[in-house]
Amino acid sequence: MSPSGPTHDAIVIGAGFSGIRALWELDQLGLRVKCLEAGSDVGGAWYWNCYPGARTDSEAWVYAMNFTPDVREQWDYKERYPSQKEVQGYIRRVADHYDLVRYIQFNTRLTSARYNESDKTWTVIDQKGNATTARYFIPATGPLSIAKEPSFKGLKNFTGEWYQAASWPKDPVLFEGKRIAVIGTGATGVQIIPKLASAAKQLTVFQRTPNYVLPGRNYVIDESQAAEIKKNYAETLGRAAANPYALAMTFSGKTIRDATDPDSVRQILDAGWESGGFHFQFETLDDLFVSPESNRIASDYIRQKIHSIVRDSAMAEILCPKYPFLSKRPPCGHFYYEAFNRPNVDLVDISRDEIEMYEGGIRSTSGQGQWKFDMIIFAIGFDAATGALSEIDVRGKEGQSLGDLWARDVQTFAGVLVPGFPNMFTVCGPHIQFGNMPVILDLQMRWIGKTIRHMNDNRLIGIEVSSEAAGSWCIHLDEMFQKTLFAASAKETGSWFVGANIPGKRSAPLFYFGSVQSWLSWLEDEARQAWKDMNFSPLQI
Repeated sequence: MSPSGPTHDAIVIGAGFSGIRALWELDQLGLRVKCLEAGSDVGGAWYWNCYPGARTDSEAWVYAMNFTPDVREQWDYKERYPSQKEVQGYIRRVADHYDLVRYIQFNTRLTSARYNESDKTWTVIDQKGNATTARYFIPATGPLSIAKEPSFKGLKNFTGEWYQAASWPKDPVLFEGKRIAVIGTGATGVQIIPKLASAAKQLTVFQRTPNYVLPGRNYVIDESQAAEIKKNYAETLGRAAANPYALAMTFSGKTIRDATDPDSVRQILDAGWESGGFHFQFETLDDLFVSPESNRIASDYIRQKIHSIVRDSAMAEILCPKYPFLSKRPPCGHFYYEAFNRPNVDLVDISRDEIEMYEGGIRSTSGQGQWKFDMIIFAIGFDAATGALSEIDVRGKEGQSLGDLWARDVQTFAGVLVPGFPNMFTVCGPHIQFGNMPVILDLQMRWIGKTIRHMNDNRLIGIEVSSEAAGSWCIHLDEMFQKTLFAASAKETGSWFVGANIPGKRSAPLFYFGSVQSWLSWLEDEARQAWKDMNFSPLQI
């Protein structure tokens, strides 16, 4: 590039799984790259979410990177479901091994990004007003990086401690002997609650919508197991890449029609329940996602399990979801339901009542209840997929605002390119395949790298997807979502994968529910056909 060109070839936003994977790909292409990271270390969501009990819901052997064989040697998780500290440490080891940290500018938060139509570059500005120019703008901000802000009335009047799980302090927080409230029973709350139950003087859980919590069956990985995992690592990740949701699991080949005998159905579901985690929905009845009868049986099964674990029948009933299984992403629990058997743990149903804060704690707006607390913890979820980029002032051609555009309708091509925003590749953003993200984003970055290589080889400096191609993808995405059993109930239950957990946010599928293979075929077909749906700009000499 000429001396008058941009200061960098590519600028990456975020240093989590997505950002580190992007940096490696761009480094392999020999590009001049820079990464802006708001935190003081790598990790992304695994840097910020350091609350008690934070760990993966995917198993260790698939929650890892796979972009080159020697990255496997960085794998040394110690548990089936690695803790936050382990995952962040793993990301750091990979970044150090490939010397990617040299590209990262920490403690730097992006405030705006603007596309310059005259020279087909991007200018990004951080919170200190520093500007950087680049040919490619690659936001790798992750699907769950922007937490839903607590907007409860009276919070500023509360005189005790309060914390948001998604921005947990780095200094230790003391729980012993305190009256603690946890608001929220999504995946985060499900992890926090058992950890606090043994320390708090009194723990009160405020639940609006119950979850189908699957037992994790976590365990420590010993040396012989670790050796076996590494030996079979390539095969395991190959299975994950072939799985519709990028998990190393194999469908059972059985549906509710094949297992008409109640005892055999029970045996199938028992096996999934005892296996732990996502094996329940992926290795039991293959039609759980589409068959009302199959889903009803699985839903009833889990509700029966809740009643068998929680001794207080009234409390157990409150914990039982009334909506179809999979309408919300089921969390992985580690003695979650068992925590409600403790005498110091209480459950408050706020599905039909609102709450507000006052000086001493929490009270219902109806006046039916009032509770005193020393500490309140908010585990109320995330503004998924679009939240991170929508809160930044990102502007494409003719000054078009990405946030305004996505508020009306999210348009992408396979979750990688956005019409009207040339040279912007989104990584792990809206419309990506739903599933185990480390495996999925690896496939995504391979395609982005292939596309940039094509541009470099052909002296092209600009790429923009056509509106027609993005429109076709969006129609297909919605059609695949409508085939699922939970297309209607996801909105009703406030699922984050349709944006229904954020007040005022347009409810629509934010992720693709076809399969990894179907999603990837859209990208690979585009490359095979010489990127026919892309408008390229040649280098002017």
